[in-house]
Amino acid sequence: MILVTGGAGFIGANFVIDWLGAQDEPVVNLDKLTYAGNLETLASLQDDPRHIFVKGDIADGAQVSELLNRYRPRAVVNFAAESHVDRSISSPEDFIQTNIVGTFRLLEAVREYFGGLDAANKAAFRFLHVSTDEVYGSLRATEPAFTEGNAYQPNSPYSASKAASDHLVRAYHHTYGLPVLTTNCSNNYGPRHFPEKLIPLMIVNALAGKPLPVYGDGMQVRDWLYVGDHCSAIRRVLEAGRPGEVYNIGGWNEKPNIEIVNSVCSLLDELQPRPDGKPYREQISYVKDRPGHDRRYAIDASKIQRELGWVPAETFETGIRKTVQWYLANPGWVAHVQSGAYRSWIDSHYAVADAA
Repeated sequence: MILVTGGAGFIGANFVIDWLGAQDEPVVNLDKLTYAGNLETLASLQDDPRHIFVKGDIADGAQVSELLNRYRPRAVVNFAAESHVDRSISSPEDFIQTNIVGTFRLLEAVREYFGGLDAANKAAFRFLHVSTDEVYGSLRATEPAFTEGNAYQPNSPYSASKAASDHLVRAYHHTYGLPVLTTNCSNNYGPRHFPEKLIPLMIVNALAGKPLPVYGDGMQVRDWLYVGDHCSAIRRVLEAGRPGEVYNIGGWNEKPNIEIVNSVCSLLDELQPRPDGKPYREQISYVKDRPGHDRRYAIDASKIQRELGWVPAETFETGIRKTVQWYLANPGWVAHVQSGAYRSWIDSHYAVADAA
């Protein structure tokens, strides 16, 4: 049995589905079900006795303790987080509460549980904390990619809150001996992604005939990681990672945002052409850049390859095709996750402006 937190969100849900598709070990799935948590994503597991879903908050230490003591998991995998940079700029307190306070209370509950295990179960137990490359800050064009030894230089309330959570996890290993593992991943994309992030937003807006909002000049560079590859990397770290270590997980796919948008447009031109026959890239609209927008992220994933033998299975070209095909095949999922509140936020946030 493992306990997964945030398992109804994008990466967490993909992880739970992949985990149960590969093995029979049950999962207790704790999720607060905020706007980005979606039980419809887990519909394929509705009648699966190996999947135990619990609605709850990692900041509720009593609830977490009760689950730990009832189910006695051999590992905790923590995906629970507020993760959208733009929302952290307009509403930072939510990020402080979930990413810092929530992680602290989760760690406290796990520390107490771990202290009560016998020697054999202590030796086998792991706490895996899923984090982001954004904690490292921004890179210049000529700088080498982030390694696990890079200093933390977070530049947004989101990345600062994740950096704080990473430091707490590290401290609980060094102070209390908790056997922790931390992973810092690059930009994820793939099926079941809530349509506020770049790739799903472009797909959904393009199909709806809406503008495709691109920040600034669109030349912000990110490393892109297919979510299925991320899930396989986490499984590998949980299986063989060394307690106390950090593992960077990347896709070896550095690309500017505008190239990503053009790739999505080209695939849609091929797979579901516009009724008027015009290219989707005609819908691209440049909007005012967000405050403090980091220019470049890049992950050096050499350590996880060298120590654990993990490499991504997807290229960007294969992964983005699978992603677009999934959204085209699942319009009902998209429609149901887009509540009225979400649509209002998107409309107000991405007001089309002149290019910076």
